Amino acid sequence: MPQTLSTREANLFRTVIRHYEDKQYKRGLKAAEQILKKNPRHGDTMSMKALIMNSQGKTEEAFALAKEALTVDMKSHICWHVYGILYRQHKNFDEAIKAYKFALKLEPESQQIQRDLAVLQVQIRDYQGYVQSRFAMLKAKPHLRQNWTALAIAYQLEGSLEQAENILTTYEKSMTNVPLKTDQEHSEALLYKNTIIAERGDIQRALEHLDSDCKNCLDRLAVMEMRARYLGQLNRKEEAAKAWRALLDRNPEHPEYYKGLIEALEIDEKDEAALKAIYDEYAAKYPRSDAAKRLPLNFLTGDDFKAAAKSYLTNMLDRGVPSVFANLKHLYSDVAKKEAILALAEEYLKEHKGSEQANGDSSKGVGAALYFLAQHYNYHLSRDLAKAMEYVEQAIELDPKNVDFHMTKARIFKHQGDTAKASETMDRARSLDTKDRYINSKAAKYQLRNNENEKALETMGLFTRAETVGGPLADLTDMQCMWFLTEDGEAWQRRGNTGLALKRFTTIHNIFDIWQEDQFDFHSFSLRKGQIRAYVDMIRWEDSIREHPFYFRAALDAVKLYLDMFEKQQASANGTNGTGEATNGEDAAEKKKAAKKARKEAQKAEREAAEKAAKQDPNKATAKKDEEPKKKDDDPNGLKLAATTDPLGDAMKFVNNILQFSPKNIEGQIAGFDVYIRRSKFGCSSCARFLTNKFTEKYLLALRCLNAAQALNPEHPRVKEQFAELQKAVESLDDAQSAKVKEVLKAKFTS
Repeated sequence: MPQTLSTREANLFRTVIRHYEDKQYKRGLKAAEQILKKNPRHGDTMSMKALIMNSQGKTEEAFALAKEALTVDMKSHICWHVYGILYRQHKNFDEAIKAYKFALKLEPESQQIQRDLAVLQVQIRDYQGYVQSRFAMLKAKPHLRQNWTALAIAYQLEGSLEQAENILTTYEKSMTNVPLKTDQEHSEALLYKNTIIAERGDIQRALEHLDSDCKNCLDRLAVMEMRARYLGQLNRKEEAAKAWRALLDRNPEHPEYYKGLIEALEIDEKDEAALKAIYDEYAAKYPRSDAAKRLPLNFLTGDDFKAAAKSYLTNMLDRGVPSVFANLKHLYSDVAKKEAILALAEEYLKEHKGSEQANGDSSKGVGAALYFLAQHYNYHLSRDLAKAMEYVEQAIELDPKNVDFHMTKARIFKHQGDTAKASETMDRARSLDTKDRYINSKAAKYQLRNNENEKALETMGLFTRAETVGGPLADLTDMQCMWFLTEDGEAWQRRGNTGLALKRFTTIHNIFDIWQEDQFDFHSFSLRKGQIRAYVDMIRWEDSIREHPFYFRAALDAVKLYLDMFEKQQASANGTNGTGEATNGEDAAEKKKAAKKARKEAQKAEREAAEKAAKQDPNKATAKKDEEPKKKDDDPNGLKLAATTDPLGDAMKFVNNILQFSPKNIEGQIAGFDVYIRRSKFGCSSCARFLTNKFTEKYLLALRCLNAAQALNPEHPRVKEQFAELQKAVESLDDAQSAKVKEVLKAKFTS
């Protein structure tokens, strides 16, 4: 039987909960111990103690104590709730939901348990369960607007748009007081309802709702954009044109507004004169607008293009705008435009030669023209690196302290393949402006491309927080600086340090896990603040977060590294001659050397951390003594990752995400095939009996990747190689295996 607490100890139990919520874990633990001293079998206190221990990093002890608390008091909703929290914190969401539901059976009125369950359901995209939970919360507290809004969101995410709209309408009808015009939550709720009406496809009603209910909404820009789009979709061209013009008057730099206006005016895309008239109108109305002068270059041709390009280029070079080439390089896919721009730049340089210092600023005029031509010849569609170097040298001679000129010179060296000179030159550019974070990052990037990992980290350390324990790398990891981690990993990979390379790629994988887990903070916060549209956009963005190029690049690098490790393991296992033994010996020596170096680096980092801790103000240190301890990395140099005995199995966590979120990238399909075909050929070699279904399935997964790659680019050389590899692998099977696999492959393989 569960023990009952006295009044004094019940008050003490409430302080335990308060200490836990305030993250004062030592005090909470002390109070829990006082209760358990007199009531050693009080399940609720045991559960709270387990929760505190888990926050202190004692995971195994916490789970053991939580289970013991359940055996003591199976009918305590607190015990089950805590048990669910422990599972949730360790990402076992299915078990957490089971525990929450059991806790709710015991305490159906608990809003905290219901809220935790709802948050977890939307996190794992169990929208049907989320609808049920939000409906229960609404029934419990119908006076809270956020409960109505949350239920509407649940219905929308589930796909029941009509229900979502009805919920919002029902609440609006129940309102007794007219909301203030400055009520942000009401304004956002109205705009959210409008987006639901539009999603249902009823554009006419969405427009009427926008003009009536949303006319006083605080987000005026959103209202104006939605109105312009709705009018266009309803073919009310004249009104749509007025709406787009109003937006252009607000922001004449937005390309989509020009596009919307042109569509509303029904101007043919081949009518250059009419199109140009629109842009000329706004160029005259807003002389400082860059878009109105630059966008016509996309469609103008012949003499009209040359005249417009000359006017634009001359203006930009006279002002010394550094981004002028970046603004024009997309036009280089048209050969005629590329040649015309080159001729205009050379003409400008010829006309202004001799007036280098006439205006007192060498970055304008001639300097800007030389810089433009250097970039022109360095660009891949117009590359002539000798001419590029000639022009950039002239620009540097004109202004030796110009950072942009030196950066372009470094890029030229990079394209020449001289990474050492590129790194040196970019570092020279950095030294010209030591307060610029961008050029500092560029210098570090070029150092990494030259495999100077230590020097690059030192360069990045100029802008990281000096007080961070673990040095610049720890700060860059905390700040989720993915470009650095990717480049650093690739550099270590080129240097043959498999452990550190895998460590960086795995860190990026973990960062995306953190982004996904960060949603927990917004499921309740966004509803409290009324930021509904942004919240729904975030949910949809999170569903495809691993499509991000940063993730794909790091995942692909990791897969290739695991494949190399697998090939080396196979070669080592099959090596029977003297050469194989020599290679194995060299590999072992290299690994031993790398491990020794890694240990030294770890010891150095620990010494630096200890020195910083010793210098730290003791008053500051004690102020944070009760905070959650930062989890210590038990494999800072990736030695455990590099020591894996199943590289193909470890590669699968990257392969699955690549194939799921980037199916249109042929490099991902090729990598997927390489992993699956090797798992098919070698996965069952140690099995005493053959498991036909699983074995065939692995070949089919390889075949699926091959089919996808063939659909993307049938002429890709790796596709043809992999087709031959698959045929060879199937032919090498014994008769019993081969018959089954060939039968399936024949039915599935696309000709």
